[in-house]
Amino acid sequence: MCGIAAAIGRLDDATIAGVGRANDAQVRRGPDAQGRWRSGDADQVGRGGVDFAFRRLKIIDLSPAGNQPMVDHASGNVLIFNGEIYNFRVLRSELEGLGHRFASQGDSEVILKAYAQWGEECIARLRGMFGLAIWDPTRRSVLVARDRLGIKPVYWSRVATRNGHAVLIASTLRGLLATGLVSPRLDRTGLATYLWNGFVVGPGTIVEGVSLLPAGTTATVDITDPRIEPRRYWSIPAAVRRTSDATAAASSLQEAVSQHLVSDVPLGIFLSGGKDSSAVAALAVRGSTAPVRTFTITFEEEQYDESTYARRVAEALGTEHHEVPLTGRVFRDGLEGALDGIDQPTFDAINSYFVSRAVRQAGLTVAVAGTGGDELFGGYRSFRDIPRAAAWARRLSAVPAVAMMPAAEAVARVKAMSFGPFPPQTRWGRFADAIGTRGRTVELYQVAYGLFTRRFLRQLDPEATTLAPFGLPPGRLEELRSIACGRGQLEAISALELEMFLGERLLRDTDAASMEVSLEVRVPLVDHEFVEAMFHLDQVRRFEPVRSKALLSEIALGDIPPEVFDRPKRGFELPLDLWCKEELRGPISDLLANRSLCESVGISADAVQRLWHAYQSGAPGLYWSRVWSLFVLLWWCRRHGVTLN
Repeated sequence: MCGIAAAIGRLDDATIAGVGRANDAQVRRGPDAQGRWRSGDADQVGRGGVDFAFRRLKIIDLSPAGNQPMVDHASGNVLIFNGEIYNFRVLRSELEGLGHRFASQGDSEVILKAYAQWGEECIARLRGMFGLAIWDPTRRSVLVARDRLGIKPVYWSRVATRNGHAVLIASTLRGLLATGLVSPRLDRTGLATYLWNGFVVGPGTIVEGVSLLPAGTTATVDITDPRIEPRRYWSIPAAVRRTSDATAAASSLQEAVSQHLVSDVPLGIFLSGGKDSSAVAALAVRGSTAPVRTFTITFEEEQYDESTYARRVAEALGTEHHEVPLTGRVFRDGLEGALDGIDQPTFDAINSYFVSRAVRQAGLTVAVAGTGGDELFGGYRSFRDIPRAAAWARRLSAVPAVAMMPAAEAVARVKAMSFGPFPPQTRWGRFADAIGTRGRTVELYQVAYGLFTRRFLRQLDPEATTLAPFGLPPGRLEELRSIACGRGQLEAISALELEMFLGERLLRDTDAASMEVSLEVRVPLVDHEFVEAMFHLDQVRRFEPVRSKALLSEIALGDIPPEVFDRPKRGFELPLDLWCKEELRGPISDLLANRSLCESVGISADAVQRLWHAYQSGAPGLYWSRVWSLFVLLWWCRRHGVTLN
């Protein structure tokens, strides 16, 4: 787990200096070692070259032999790589059988030898999380690749140089901003997707001219005319043959969890007491000969504290369990550091930061999380609510839009009792928007997860719904429709959860927040072989009863008393609703009242104030996330000098 930065193309002194600044900006991703490598012709005017920089967080093979940039002296190829390859020992054995010799014990050299043996096809053999770049002097090009589910990021931007152009890449958006070569201009489409979702939907970002390499893609960057044109090598499978036999899925998950436990530094498991993290802990105990350490966060606010359940799971499994308290005061005192850890605006990363910091302070360098279980096994409310809403929307699809929308708004007012001075932004408040989708799955999914109604979005930013229909950038709506097409309804929702909620939000937030405290987080439920096995199961076997995650219980939770999970499902969250109204009320109020700041990022100061006052007065259907999303947006843009101009 590390940070990478590079310039590829016709370099000059400015680009070389910029790579150094990007590397410095990513020091927390890799505080243990750093390295720099530049091709011999990189400084020659009029010729292309590469400049690689690297920050290392030592996880496997702690010796200098694992440092990067790593050179394969047999071929001349050079690697920078962020992530973990969990099947590296299997690949190493195969490569040794083919005559390759190794000087290190880690996974980085395995990638280099695999590339020398199989070329770009080696990427499809990697099982793990990665963002990487390989310089091939024979082809005079750089292969850039990102893992299948998008666990590790690769940001890029094409910039002008004195000699032509160069492509800059980095593990963080902030790293690219630190180069001084990327203009800190706010991207209007990125802003529109953020206002809808509470996070920016890729492949664009909140900064104009900076993009995120899509998950499951590669790109070859030629140094004479450097461009990135992604090629997809993996996507969520559309299985032709279905099975009700979950044996392959169970075996794949056990193997994935066991592989994720390999580490030369202290490792533990996030344990919330819910089914997903409990399943990972249970499989870790089954697959490990060493004691398993588990960690849970405790809160003073009883309604948010689930440490009792986590403790019962730990006792049933016999893990070495630790409880780490998190109070409102600790949150307030650490807020600036948490906000600094946000790589691009998102309303949800704050959870991951404080959990990661607590676990890092407890002495761990690697944490294993249960992320992905709800998406794969149907644990979210979306698996119940979207099919219901789709049925209603289809029943009303024959009604002309000119009559349907006013009728839908009238029904919403009756159901919500009274809108009051500020209409609710949840459930019945979005009824008219939901009916307007005519039951189309992707559009309904986006409405269900949207932070605001379309009407209020237009008040915040009149261009938002035009620039990003349903909160999606151009082309992304059709792409998601294609992914959902031909699947059963529950499987389609699962695919959308993996693409959007997981891929665009949870994984990105987890990477940025955990690496801000130099912690590696691993997510075995997002192992691509396990994901593929799950998409070969029939819907009834995989999802029924809806939201119960019965199959996950069958696969992994037999060692834990069922009554531990006999309670209403809730996701892990901080008591932000309370803290926004108490400890953070002053800072939030001051920032949201900054009219010039609101205008500099293109949102209406009057609309922001109406929202804030309604939230403070306890208006129904207005959750903390709506206010918090705007606070984070304004804070981040001010902190990094990103504006419309």
